[in-house]
Amino acid sequence: MKLYIKPGACPLASHIALFETGAAFETEAVDTDTGRTGTGGDFRQINPKGYVPALELDDGAVLTEGAAVLQFIADQHPETGLAPQPGTLERARLHEALNWISSELHKAFGPLFRTGSSEEAKSTARDVVATKFDLIEDQFSDGRDWLVTGRFTVADAYLFAVSNWANFTGIELSRWPNLAAFVDRVAARPATQSALRAEGLIQ
Repeated sequence: MKLYIKPGACPLASHIALFETGAAFETEAVDTDTGRTGTGGDFRQINPKGYVPALELDDGAVLTEGAAVLQFIADQHPETGLAPQPGTLERARLHEALNWISSELHKAFGPLFRTGSSEEAKSTARDVVATKFDLIEDQFSDGRDWLVTGRFTVADAYLFAVSNWANFTGIELSRWPNLAAFVDRVAARPATQSALRAEGLIQ
């Protein structure tokens, strides 16, 4: 199994999830600007959409879209509790969280990474991200440690990967102490440390 990544980008969530499972896997970095993989291959032959993550299975099948990849990883290893049981309200809550992070929070960061974005566009994006962080801050105000259940799930891995971008986009995460504490909790997990180290984000 191979996970195609871009260090620090959203595949970090899937990278963390794979380390959480203890499964055997490899990674390959992708330059999404040139469309080439670390070994010189044409990434669009693997994922015609041109972006990461992409998870290549042992039989050659390729799965794309972060939320789908995360749920697949979790379902391959139900003993880890990375996703609640299908058919439960908790599983629906997982879908709810993954969809919101993907369609609202993740997308809100777009102008902050897009080449050619004006300073006005970036300022507006920071304001939009702040409104999303306000919602998360309120969600954690009930004292919970994790988004969906009483334990870490793939939704937490995704929220960590995206929220951590605040540190590189001029957003002061300390404005949201509950969210900042959540990011610290996830960062301290051994699987997260392994993924961050493997992507060259920490020593």
